[in-house]
Amino acid sequence: MWTLVSLLLLANVPPDGAAQLKKVDGLMPELRRMATDPAVVREVKRQNARRVSLDSIRQWDEEWRATAALTPLKRQLLGNPCARMLERHRDRMGRVVAEAFVMDNQGALVGATRRTSDYWQGDEPKWRESFKGGRGGELREKPFFDDSSQSYVVQVSLPVKDGARVIGALTVSISLLEL
Repeated sequence: MWTLVSLLLLANVPPDGAAQLKKVDGLMPELRRMATDPAVVREVKRQNARRVSLDSIRQWDEEWRATAALTPLKRQLLGNPCARMLERHRDRMGRVVAEAFVMDNQGALVGATRRTSDYWQGDEPKWRESFKGGRGGELREKPFFDDSSQSYVVQVSLPVKDGARVIGALTVSISLLEL
């Protein structure tokens, strides 16, 4: 018992974190619905069709990280059809969803419910493991305190598919304190 408590404290999760992590499993059907939402799939397909170079994505990422200001690119990604659909899912699920964002086939943001720390997620496990070279996979990361949402979260990442083909990824931060 003390080992579990120690591990949870070391992981920076609330003392009842183990029970809360089990509740995350109960949210998986709804999270999978988010990843297959037609508006999300349509927007990922639209962005993938633009075939933006990785050099351009990395330049936008540098610009994104360089300022906390709400730039035109940030405004667009927070207000587009993909972002609005993520907001509707978040509204339905309640405060348990601290944030949600969708990435294309290179890890660039397609839409988000709040500003992320960076634009390009392609170098991070949340994209690499859920896109997995076009094979897809699911990832539930270790709990951590997220500065941007000011809450203890578990990030769950899932593939976004067009039929059987993986075209992008979805990451949802689940607030452990709201479960």
